[in-house]
Amino acid sequence: MLVEEPPGCLPSEAALNVQGRTTHPLIETRAELETYARELGWILDQIGAALNGLTAAQLNWRPSTGAANSIYAIASHVAGSTRVYALGFGCGRQVQRDRPAEFAASGADAGTLVAALQQLSRETTAALATLAPSELDRRVLPPQELWGTGQPHEISRRDALVESVRHAALHLGELRLTRDLAVRSA
Repeated sequence: MLVEEPPGCLPSEAALNVQGRTTHPLIETRAELETYARELGWILDQIGAALNGLTAAQLNWRPSTGAANSIYAIASHVAGSTRVYALGFGCGRQVQRDRPAEFAASGADAGTLVAALQQLSRETTAALATLAPSELDRRVLPPQELWGTGQPHEISRRDALVESVRHAALHLGELRLTRDLAVRSA
């Protein structure tokens, strides 16, 4: 997309896009934030769509590996981790997390979980729309209770947003495979 420079910008503040025309760095960074919102929204929508139409037995079925998670638990974990990484670490919002509860989650109906995923998508889109582009390089040291596994380390807000997309996409694949198995087994 070709964008004209906003009024008052000096050429020294401009960056070249692929066509060799100048765009303002803040416009490019705003586009980056919109990409995070769009990709997370798409992944959360895909997870919600995969939950629809499943029975309680299928939602809660776990592969017999001893360590695999149910579809319901995977979706709950994605909601929890996305809330923490995108809204918390990425956008600087106050968030809470009960990671063990994410993996123990179960339910008879996907409706509540689908609604929660849709709400999370709206919250994430709104938070990213108001995040100052200059905040993307701000470094944060997340607390252990929000981090997950391993030792927390300093990350940038941008790194947290990229991780939220990567992590959610990884679990979307896991959820789709588990769904196929659950539909055949449960």
